[in-house]
Amino acid sequence: MERLPLWLKRKLPEGQVYFKTRKLLKDLGIFTVCEEARCPNISECWGKGTATFMIMGDICTRNCGFCAVTHGNPLPLDPTEPKRIAEAASRMGLNYVVITSVTRDDLKDGGAEHFAKTIKTVGKTLPLAGIEVLIPDFGGDRQNLSLLLDEPPSVLNHNIETVERLYRKIDRPKEFYKRSLSVLDYYGKNDLLTKSGIMVGLGEEKEEIFKVMDNLLDVGVKILTIGQYLRPSKDNLPVEKYYTPEEFRELKGIALSKGFLGVEAGPLVRSSYRAEELFIEVSNIL
Repeated sequence: MERLPLWLKRKLPEGQVYFKTRKLLKDLGIFTVCEEARCPNISECWGKGTATFMIMGDICTRNCGFCAVTHGNPLPLDPTEPKRIAEAASRMGLNYVVITSVTRDDLKDGGAEHFAKTIKTVGKTLPLAGIEVLIPDFGGDRQNLSLLLDEPPSVLNHNIETVERLYRKIDRPKEFYKRSLSVLDYYGKNDLLTKSGIMVGLGEEKEEIFKVMDNLLDVGVKILTIGQYLRPSKDNLPVEKYYTPEEFRELKGIALSKGFLGVEAGPLVRSSYRAEELFIEVSNIL
């Protein structure tokens, strides 16, 4: 088994809040990206009574080389899911609700309408809460993307994932890089606060990371997360490099100097890590 650097040591689950959160999510039949993607921060986040909800099931129609989420033929959408997500958020007492999903290329709209219903339902249940969504690309279709504009979230997050050169390596068509930029550009031009994330350690060069930063800034992205790629299983891509905490601090400094308003960078940083804090930081600037 590969030995990880000391700075990637993870905290074991503990505490009443962690187990209370786990039980609540299980009782309501809710999936979380915390579990499905094997997030290294699950103990910290669930221990604080927070979680990132994952809608539209736990089976993804894509099979990206870096991802731990199960891929295959998903089940039909559950019309009760938006209400259950809202109930969970309410019972957890969340002031900021983060929602993501698997990719559903089997659906005509990519699941955009279901996302919109979930945002609307959570918003009605918790009218004072912020809502952040981490969305797939919905096929890059403007009509699908527009479904989220009637009741827009506080933050629209769509991950660029890696540098353009490595898209084929992660089993994505190279043109999907530009598609992701166009998705972020569309929402930015519709006055949404946009956010994106990149993982490092897949064999990228630092100059390529800087180019991604520039590309994201060009389409109006204000918030950026940068984290270490960790191999979920032997079936996933191997890690090419472990970045040190010092290197992450350097990347964060460069990102801020380039013009991002909020940046979270670190070995265990993931898309939704400190999402509420980042939103507040950026909101105070805007």
